[in-house]
Amino acid sequence: MIDPRSRRATLVIPALLAGLSMLGPFSTDTPLPAFASMRAEFGVGSDRLQLIISAYLFAFGAMAIFHGPLSDALGRKPVMVWGVAAYGLASVVAAIAPTLTVLLICRVLQGLCAGGGVIVSRTVIRDLYTGPQAQRLMSRVAMIFGIAPVVAPLAGGALLQVWSWRSIFWTQAALAVILTIAVRLVLPETHPPARRTPLEARAVVRSVVAVFGDAAYERMAWGGGLMQASWFVYVGGAAIVVGDLLGRGELDYWMLFGPLVLGMTVGSWVSGRAAGRVGGRALVSAGFGVALIGALVNVALAALADRDHTVWYAVTGPTLMTLGAATAFPTIQLALLDCFPSRRGAAASGSTFLGLTISAVVTAVVVPVASGSLRQVALAALALMLLSGLLWAWHLIAVRRELRTPTEAAGGDPAAYDPRV
Repeated sequence: MIDPRSRRATLVIPALLAGLSMLGPFSTDTPLPAFASMRAEFGVGSDRLQLIISAYLFAFGAMAIFHGPLSDALGRKPVMVWGVAAYGLASVVAAIAPTLTVLLICRVLQGLCAGGGVIVSRTVIRDLYTGPQAQRLMSRVAMIFGIAPVVAPLAGGALLQVWSWRSIFWTQAALAVILTIAVRLVLPETHPPARRTPLEARAVVRSVVAVFGDAAYERMAWGGGLMQASWFVYVGGAAIVVGDLLGRGELDYWMLFGPLVLGMTVGSWVSGRAAGRVGGRALVSAGFGVALIGALVNVALAALADRDHTVWYAVTGPTLMTLGAATAFPTIQLALLDCFPSRRGAAASGSTFLGLTISAVVTAVVVPVASGSLRQVALAALALMLLSGLLWAWHLIAVRRELRTPTEAAGGDPAAYDPRV
């Protein structure tokens, strides 16, 4: 095990884990600005092109349930290396795809493989770090995870200025090569053979069943997933919000995503600064409160945005929502991992599976239904946020009933976070 105070532990490894965490969400929306050129080349409508996003998300979510248990059985590094390498190969084929059908198949393969880096990187954080240091590092990685799908369309739009839409997938392939090499050379194996679970279908199923059979885990995972989906309405529906409802072009995505990045960055900074100073439940509750206020403000301002297409009316509410979500997210993630100290991979897989499946449903179902106006989009976001807040309130009530005296977190580590946060 490496020295937690070394430069490698405090700078190099966190940067690599942030890069791995970025890979999956960065791939989600990078093709968005290219929809117009893809439509012209393939001769299809916007409804078919939306499958480029939803197919990736559904595949990512479906495979997410297995990446964590596989890392519990095989170790963290093999799952990350082979997953990212296979993602890179799928990206190469996507870059030369002759038809939309081939491109969609490659997007499914990308989604199936990308979780090897995204999901397992969170588990590595909890393998290596404890206490406030774990929360600070999770905050940084969560910031990258949240910023990646927001920055992705900006990167895609920039690439379109110098080359065709195919450059987007060549770039993803190059990123995969860099990350694969870095994992092989830099990252230690944090899950030694003595701690591994059997690589058997029955053992994998048993891990998944155990995770989803825990009531506290379910409440936190669903609450966090719905809160993420409340602002992901704007990320998954960016082409509709920016292009159709605000009447902007392919270079104008920054008007929406710039403020979202700001909210995500500030929220993650708040979470990191609060580590060791503010209790987990209080910090998460504050994050939920800010996000809910943002959703309410969003509905009020969306009506004004529909009237005169003023951008700041449309982005103020979502920015507050991302700020609140980024404040709460790292603590929730650590709490979910600490619910199952011996099955952290399965715990990470379960929460990612829920979050991405919810986001995929939002992108494929909710966004098209709510695409008539900015107010409809805002109401959809508010509904998701209210459901999320109700689940968190239910969790707080349940914890107060179940816990009469404070106890240490699972595993007996006084510096660890209470898994019942």
